[in-house]
Amino acid sequence: MSMKGTPDEPRFSVELLEGSAALRDVIDKHIRDQTLALKSAFLVADLGVIVRQQVRWRAEMDQIRQNLLHAVKSNSSPVVIEILAALGTGFVCSNKHELDLVKDFGVTSQDIILGGTCKQLSHIKYAAKHNIPLLVCDNEVELRKIARCHPKAKVLLLLTSGSCCDREETAIPFGSTLKDCRHLLESARELSLRVTGVKFNIPSCCQDAQAFSRAVSDARCVFDMAEELGFEMSVLDVGGGFDGSEAQLDEVNQTLKPMLDMYFPLSTGLTIIAEPGAYYVSSAFTLAVNIIAKKTVARDFSGQPHNALSANDEPEFLYYMNDGVYGSFASKLLCEDSISMPLAHKEVSAEEPLFSSSLWGPSADDVDQVLERCLLPELSVGDWLLFSNAGATFSNGEEHKPPVFYSITECDWQELHNCGVTLDVRMKNFSLVPRCLQPNISEASISTPA
Repeated sequence: MSMKGTPDEPRFSVELLEGSAALRDVIDKHIRDQTLALKSAFLVADLGVIVRQQVRWRAEMDQIRQNLLHAVKSNSSPVVIEILAALGTGFVCSNKHELDLVKDFGVTSQDIILGGTCKQLSHIKYAAKHNIPLLVCDNEVELRKIARCHPKAKVLLLLTSGSCCDREETAIPFGSTLKDCRHLLESARELSLRVTGVKFNIPSCCQDAQAFSRAVSDARCVFDMAEELGFEMSVLDVGGGFDGSEAQLDEVNQTLKPMLDMYFPLSTGLTIIAEPGAYYVSSAFTLAVNIIAKKTVARDFSGQPHNALSANDEPEFLYYMNDGVYGSFASKLLCEDSISMPLAHKEVSAEEPLFSSSLWGPSADDVDQVLERCLLPELSVGDWLLFSNAGATFSNGEEHKPPVFYSITECDWQELHNCGVTLDVRMKNFSLVPRCLQPNISEASISTPA
């Protein structure tokens, strides 16, 4: 099964899983390949997850069914960008590189927001040149930069979500308070800038769904202030606080729906936007890393590690992997709870003991700790660990980008058709390789665009 591409060779090869083939088979195959080669870390992506997440969102979030945007910073894979663009998703870009990446797939300027609260002047000018209308702002300095470089912009004021989780207690605050918003609105009026809406963003690590209620209520206050000052407000952006789980989506929807009905009813004609970036990609990616070194320390009854292992001590293992916080786990430096607990890629009996373990990157740097504590069977150098929910955690930088192997099942491929995607027109960079027909080919290799 193949798909017609552009006159040039398709840029992406996606493995079609036929019959009983499953994602685990893809992982097993590439681990076998890597075991015979360099044992490099790699990612396997199930594109069907993205399709199913889109279907689930539109079935449940009836008030925000259409105006969905993917935050490129959460995952800048060109394959993800193309498939979401084909599904009709817009994009939030934080810099010129991301703007170029998105526009390369034919996304219109009206479907792009220039996010980020601290923008380079050249990026603002680039947005103006390409008629990208919506820009996010949370301070007066940015307002003045926008007024100078993109005077026709429509501004979304970023409203602070307050401190709703432990992470935010030590994080740099972004967003404006209600008091600051009034000052910003007055400044925007003086600068002849159009403020057209409000954005808030609840971190996905926040466990308090009521944070969405407070944010919607605060947004209503900003709308009222803006309308008093003569602004025509038409956009509410509820941000990207969706971790990808069905349970969290249900909880947030139950919280958001009555608040939106009360403060922003559909009868007003308001455009309500959401940015479910991590929601789309988190569970679609699995990261495989190799154990390259191992140390054993003792942990006594006080819980303190030491080197001398006695009969009263329990061993604790320090495993060093071929990827760490300076690579695929870069988000560990920003969000403590973003790394999932790994699974050992080997047969483990139910009777096999589990040991306290810590996981480290290869840099021999104290900062390069991926997980401080987890329970694992005893591993050996050369064993593999699998990290699920890796789609929104791995680095998107050019210096460290593990190879990504893409796959999709026949059922999900058909669902993509059912979503109204005309593949020959909207996804010309894809080439399908049936797994069962060519088992020896490196089916899922990808050559990303420059």
